[in-house]
Amino acid sequence: MSEVTNIFGGTSESRSGADLYVQQFAVPFSYPVYFTESVFHPDNTVFVEALSRLDSDRCHRIVVFIDEGVAAAWDDLSDNIGRYAERHAESLNLVAPPEVIPGGETVKTDPAIVERLQHRMAELGIDRHSYVIAIGGGALLDMVGYVAATCHRGLRLVRLPTSVLGQNDSGVGVKTGINAYGLKNFLGSFAPPFAVINDQAFLATLSQRDRRAGMAEAVKVALIRDGAFFAALEANADALAAFDKTAVAQMVRRCAEIHMHQIAYGGDPFETGSARPLDFGHWAAHKLESLTEHAVRHGEAVAIGIALDSRYSVLQGLLDEGHDERVCDLLERLGFELWHPALETRTVDGNLTILAGLQEFREHLGGALSITMLTGIGTCLEVNEMDDAVIRDCLAWLKGRKRTP
Repeated sequence: MSEVTNIFGGTSESRSGADLYVQQFAVPFSYPVYFTESVFHPDNTVFVEALSRLDSDRCHRIVVFIDEGVAAAWDDLSDNIGRYAERHAESLNLVAPPEVIPGGETVKTDPAIVERLQHRMAELGIDRHSYVIAIGGGALLDMVGYVAATCHRGLRLVRLPTSVLGQNDSGVGVKTGINAYGLKNFLGSFAPPFAVINDQAFLATLSQRDRRAGMAEAVKVALIRDGAFFAALEANADALAAFDKTAVAQMVRRCAEIHMHQIAYGGDPFETGSARPLDFGHWAAHKLESLTEHAVRHGEAVAIGIALDSRYSVLQGLLDEGHDERVCDLLERLGFELWHPALETRTVDGNLTILAGLQEFREHLGGALSITMLTGIGTCLEVNEMDDAVIRDCLAWLKGRKRTP
């Protein structure tokens, strides 16, 4: 080991004898997550508060992108945003009328949309002190977040999730991404938002299918982190399935709290390691989505992945017998179908195609496989391998108990 002191007083060490400097610094991240209703009502100041929290004396330039599904359900939304900006003109400068863009997984698979929005940022002169406002489901938030993260090395992103999945999971997280080369979220970055605003009013117009899909993530976080929350989901399953406003609001908020706590205190917010408990059930889910060309939505695929890995946990002796049925019963009471014919798709050499999801997940994790399994309702551990034969048994079990919700 050698140590060198340079003329400016710095020191360096190296085992090899070469001069070595270690650059080290920490950057704290923080962002508010608001829960409100009717965010663009002129008298609701949450939106202005969110944008002005670091500089209340400035007029902030904003550009707004709206999911086309949201725009169709709320045909006065663009006008409401315009009127809101006029009401708060001392704080907001809407630089262009809100732009409606496609939603759903399609928006994450079309590179032309990404390029067009990046070009739009340049056209409008959006700088690092301006705000990109994304209003829509999780897929749109992912894509617009990716655009914001790649322009000027990072623009200020404000998310307004409009789906259950967006409000209780992806919208409050730190990831952005788009699909590329046949792989889900292959391109992306970790880029915490400037703020998140969960407006319960947006949930009112969701289809039954979209309402249900986001509840899978609530079941997921309850299973890996909070047994009491899982019991509450069971107790309120009928109210949740009927989309009772109070039950849904409580579910969304608790799920978001657990998700945020995992990011802040799980020890690996940017996923530099391999353990990813928030991806419980996702190795099969991601593959099922791609096998069905996203006809199976993310939340629906996650529900199947949760059921599959719960059964695997039982067969491996990690989880008590019967808890897998308990998990499946809750998912089915919420309205999920826990089987899809694509799970039986085979490759040209006769292997189950879903098993390729393990290798793809391994690559996504950086080469080391780490899969979350349950040790109880609310507790989990990581395993580094999965037995293909046991997975086949799990699939046969799922198919055998297939029932219509």
